[in-house]
Amino acid sequence: MLPQSVRDHLLARRQEHLAALKEFLAIPSLVNDEPGAAEAARQASDWLAGGFSSLGLDSAVMETSRRPAVLASSRKIPGRPTLMIYGHYDVQAPEPLERWTSPPFQPQVRDGYVYARGACDDKGQLFAHLMAVEAWQRAGGGLPLNVKFFIEGQEEIGSPGIENFMAAHKDELAADAVVISDSEFFAEGVPSITYALRGLVPVELTVTGPAHDVHSGIHGGAVSNPVNVLAAMIAGLHDANGRVTVPGFYDDVLELSEQERRAWGALPFDPAAYAASLGVAELGGGERGLPPLERRWSRPTLDCNGIIGGYTGPGGKTIIPSRASAKLSMRLVANQDPDKVIEGITSYVRQHQHPGTVAEIAVLSKSRPVLLDRHSAAMKAAEAALEEAFGRRPAMIRCGASVPVTEFFQRLFGMDAVLMGLGLPDDDTHAPNERFRLEHLWRGSQAAAALMGNFGAK
Repeated sequence: MLPQSVRDHLLARRQEHLAALKEFLAIPSLVNDEPGAAEAARQASDWLAGGFSSLGLDSAVMETSRRPAVLASSRKIPGRPTLMIYGHYDVQAPEPLERWTSPPFQPQVRDGYVYARGACDDKGQLFAHLMAVEAWQRAGGGLPLNVKFFIEGQEEIGSPGIENFMAAHKDELAADAVVISDSEFFAEGVPSITYALRGLVPVELTVTGPAHDVHSGIHGGAVSNPVNVLAAMIAGLHDANGRVTVPGFYDDVLELSEQERRAWGALPFDPAAYAASLGVAELGGGERGLPPLERRWSRPTLDCNGIIGGYTGPGGKTIIPSRASAKLSMRLVANQDPDKVIEGITSYVRQHQHPGTVAEIAVLSKSRPVLLDRHSAAMKAAEAALEEAFGRRPAMIRCGASVPVTEFFQRLFGMDAVLMGLGLPDDDTHAPNERFRLEHLWRGSQAAAALMGNFGAK
């Protein structure tokens, strides 16, 4: 149970905390290479380091392959566990700017929300943990456990180079558990903990034919068309039941347990409403015969993300193009190995080679799927903390997206994460008018503080 003094401090400091969060949100710490982005990243990392220092934590801004990372730690309390708090200060580009009601880096409060780029993803959720540390330090008699922070600046592009950074700083990052607040409730009023994430293998498939574009009348029927070949390859990647035809694709898939299936069936999910929210008449993707949540959370997928080839300007141009390419992405689930899946897609392309063309696969990146221990001490501490703060036992859910650093912590440190999301599904992360509900900031800080107390008492 959270001490009343800590709760009262968080209540009394709401306006000061909101002002500080707005200051953080005003920093345009874009992950891209726009002019000024690198300087803004430095400003954001310095802002965080200064905030940690003001809370009595030792902090340092450290260089990575792209953007600075911030490490911070409290003074060591012998015999107490250590909780790592991970987050990121980088944000997605705000375009299209004309669709924002207020400028993306001029935070505004409207209707119980703070609106700004990064409000939910991830500055607002991260800031709730800073509020919790302050409350324990200033009103709770000191922290009930050892706390470390690891905040990076390139999560929005897949955390390139962060695995190497973590491997090189194992001592600084060592902890008993890590909490990540960079996700969301399953639905409004349904606090949630995510215990599995899909891995990701994006690739580019290129088909090359004649040395240059040629006349489709003179050469049509004699020369293979790379666009046609590519289209046939893409069409063949799924069978009539929506299953991926890549060799060995499902060999290692961990099947869903009946307990999980029953728990997901009890969640407040309306497939028709979900389809309507996406602007489609019905749900038609994935493997036929499986419920939508299973398809999204526990089954692997392969999708074409874009196709490039031939003439796409106004009017017609009767050519056989010399080249065509497609971006493909494969989402992997527990037990799948990215390298084995890459072998499978390479084999598929080799089997579907067409005379007069050359097809090649380029792997753009790869991240492994994650399945976390739902019964760990940290997970139980987080369940109780969310229930205390939000008045309802959290749902245990999976997510179809990927957060690479979660798997890095698991593999490099043997440390399972707790994905304790504080956002809502309609917070419009990555979209215009991103927002974060203030009630979730206030209650989220209570949950973060309660987690520290619960885990510190383990």
